[in-house]
Amino acid sequence: MTELDTVFQDQLPPDHRSGVIAVIGRPNVGKSTLVNSILGQKIAIVSPKPQTTRRQQLGIYTEAEAQILFTDTPGMHHPHHKLGEYMVSVAQDSLRDADVVLWVVDVSVEPQRDDLNIADLLKPLVGRTPIVLALNKADLLKPDQIEGQVKHYTALIESTAALLLSATEGRGVTELLTDLKGRLPLGPRYYPVDQVSEVNMRFIAAEVVREKIILNTEQEVPYSVAVEVTEYKERSEAMTYIGATIYVERDTQKGIIIGKNGALLKKIGTEAREELAGVVETGVYLDLHVKVLKNWRMDEELMRRLGYRLPKAD
Repeated sequence: MTELDTVFQDQLPPDHRSGVIAVIGRPNVGKSTLVNSILGQKIAIVSPKPQTTRRQQLGIYTEAEAQILFTDTPGMHHPHHKLGEYMVSVAQDSLRDADVVLWVVDVSVEPQRDDLNIADLLKPLVGRTPIVLALNKADLLKPDQIEGQVKHYTALIESTAALLLSATEGRGVTELLTDLKGRLPLGPRYYPVDQVSEVNMRFIAAEVVREKIILNTEQEVPYSVAVEVTEYKERSEAMTYIGATIYVERDTQKGIIIGKNGALLKKIGTEAREELAGVVETGVYLDLHVKVLKNWRMDEELMRRLGYRLPKAD
């Protein structure tokens, strides 16, 4: 029996802390990579392309003295369609219930327009909610660049703390976690010690397939893709069947994903199947289909059908 199991069965320590940390930042600054690093396993898909995360995902970190609920949000950006508007609203809404705001920035470059917009959004929270600035991608800086780059970001807002780190290398992550724990209020444990996310396997399967599409395609295709798991069934102790439909907006995008003689779709399926087999701990039969759903990112009803929780029109 582990220390965590013992604590879970017995009364929590009187100084146990818990709370919600909203992880925000512009696209492609490493938010999902950081959350995955803290949790010690992958709960959010990661790619070099911006706007990979589309929905708020809950990452649950538990130790004997604390439980932290990380809300990994879509990157804040200037939206160009209904999906973009949804992604930005999800990120903004995460601030309402946060005990701490963790603003992740790419310290290897100077602040971008979206960084300035986020700073304006956070300014009303100064003095009310702790704002911790995570200066990510510090591994890309030369020693003589560090001081200047840090000043660029700390000048944007009066933060509670600012810490240099590299989520990909794990440098500074432990120090960041220690700082965050100390800022949480006293509170109970909300989830079992072995739970790291609230999403179900259908969602995870859809996200894994979408990640493989993003990593294997270029230009506009990744941003026009949605994945819907139409069937998820444990056929035996050794085999799980997953049927999924990949939606794109144009016939040309469908052709790209399928590839010559179906080669790219087969590659996507093989990579997704291998990863999912490690998650479900059985063999996986992954049945993929590609369909055109024209302009779905501009259609609120189609977005709801695909699982995006938009408010219904009056």
